[in-house]
Amino acid sequence: MATIKPFRGLRPPRELVEKVESRPYDVLNSEEARQEAGDNEMSLYHIIKPEIDFEPGTSEYDPKVYEKAAENFQKFQDRGWLVQDKEEHYYIYAQTMNGKTQYGLVVAAHVDDYMQGRIKKHELTRRDKEEDRMKHVRVNNANIEPVFFAYPDNDVLDRIISRYAETEPEYDFIAPIDGFRHQFWVISDPDDIRVITREFAKMRYLYIADGHHRSAAAALVGAEKQKQNPNHRGDEEYNFFMAVCFQASQLTILDYNRVVTDLNGLSPQEFFAALRKNFSVDDMGTEIYKPKQLHEFSLYLDGHWYRLRALHGSFDDSDPIGVLDVDISSRLILDEILGIKDLRGSNRIDFVGGLRGLGELKRRVDSGEMKLALALYPVSMKQIMDIADSGNIMPPKATWFEPKLRSGLVIHKLS
Repeated sequence: MATIKPFRGLRPPRELVEKVESRPYDVLNSEEARQEAGDNEMSLYHIIKPEIDFEPGTSEYDPKVYEKAAENFQKFQDRGWLVQDKEEHYYIYAQTMNGKTQYGLVVAAHVDDYMQGRIKKHELTRRDKEEDRMKHVRVNNANIEPVFFAYPDNDVLDRIISRYAETEPEYDFIAPIDGFRHQFWVISDPDDIRVITREFAKMRYLYIADGHHRSAAAALVGAEKQKQNPNHRGDEEYNFFMAVCFQASQLTILDYNRVVTDLNGLSPQEFFAALRKNFSVDDMGTEIYKPKQLHEFSLYLDGHWYRLRALHGSFDDSDPIGVLDVDISSRLILDEILGIKDLRGSNRIDFVGGLRGLGELKRRVDSGEMKLALALYPVSMKQIMDIADSGNIMPPKATWFEPKLRSGLVIHKLS
């Protein structure tokens, strides 16, 4: 059963939150972070992207960069830009995108739940990325940024959240980059805290929606600290890490699309002939065409959009992975026809999150940078949870969640 607890969040004062908050570290590069931070010394980028405090070109993995993160983190606390709550709380974090609001509970999740598989993952992680985030957690002795979980819908929790949503939030702002609304409430009532803890204890599993590397790093550092402490009791703060947990039905998963540099030596005619082995192919003209259902794909090549439909027999309905459109397209188009076998490592392919729209796919092909684009119908949260429950792992670059969590609204210290 899921073990969570409230925690003493480290947060910016209300009047400073828009100075401190930022996008997550992994959605922008160093130069973008440098530009967004500008002359704002309160920007969280000085902690999560501290290479911006050095000369351009400084590696984000340089030891002095991690040291700078810790120095800046302490400075933020010393100057009152981050202040720790006196009591343990849960928090509610709401995001509104295109008129739809999703409400997350900010909790401290248990390291052992991750290590023992009660927090389910659906993607593989890379050790080098894990180690980068582990260094960041170690040097700051804190979870600076939250991870993004989903939980099965729960009416009791929904009623608590709805009650708080009718009150004035602690924070309420429109983010400058994404244009989405972000709101934040503090849950301080002891009865509400007890009920939330109890309801999560009834859940068999929690599910990582986004932030697999941050989840792994946070849990692994916690496990390290357990081993390093000869007087370990099990209730220390390092046994927990920060997560924002959303009801599964509220989450929005966008398509995660592909652009490819070449046709693997094939002419367009040869490419289409190969496609027709496993797909029906319809020329939809020059107007952008978006897939409308599972097992339907949209292909852009030489100025035209094509609708592809996977033929019966090209996938196995009983295979939780093989039935996924991301797997069908990877096996039968990218691998079998185009010879792209390593989606993570190949320099012949790139990935475009659905928020950018299919116009971005068209632009990259029309510019000559890429030869073709492939748009997929988005994965559902049910598919993700079913795959995680089955113990399987989704193919790379399968999910794109929006909106992204803003960082800096609350931080969890490990001591």
